Amino acid sequence: MIAAVSRIVIIGNSGSGKSTLAARLQLPHLDLDTLAWQPSVVPPTRRAIADSAAAIHAFCDAHDAWVVEGCYGDLAEIALPRASRLVLVEPSVDACIANARARPWEPHKYASPEAQDANLEMLMEWIRAYATRDDTCSLRAHRELFERFSGDKIELTTREAIAAYRA
Repeated sequence: MIAAVSRIVIIGNSGSGKSTLAARLQLPHLDLDTLAWQPSVVPPTRRAIADSAAAIHAFCDAHDAWVVEGCYGDLAEIALPRASRLVLVEPSVDACIANARARPWEPHKYASPEAQDANLEMLMEWIRAYATRDDTCSLRAHRELFERFSGDKIELTTREAIAAYRA
């Protein structure tokens, strides 16, 4: 079990192992995917940052210790002033793709396993573009957050390091 003062933000590429790592830490866990998007809107549309921020603050207020994780740098940044640690999960793109292909159905993201599978090739291209994209979910955005964060921080760059990590 993690000490009661652990307040951890985990960022990284899609498929990098953020959610798996967060679940293993056995702390209250906020997956930013659950609040980044408008529910049931087609095509998918991001929620207003203010609405997502309110949900992040409410989650952090409700728990002494917690994990907030996701690829959304703009949302992770909201939790960072309250975080005791920042973890950048950055295995190879090939590892992220393998993880994404192997992940089970994510009902909080997709209406059915078939809907998730239909999105898989788009997700693979998005993962591959991590280092070249210029958005809030990019390597550039994550590196900027990591460099600016003045608290305790760690970078995990291999599957082995991710599996061995203990807060």
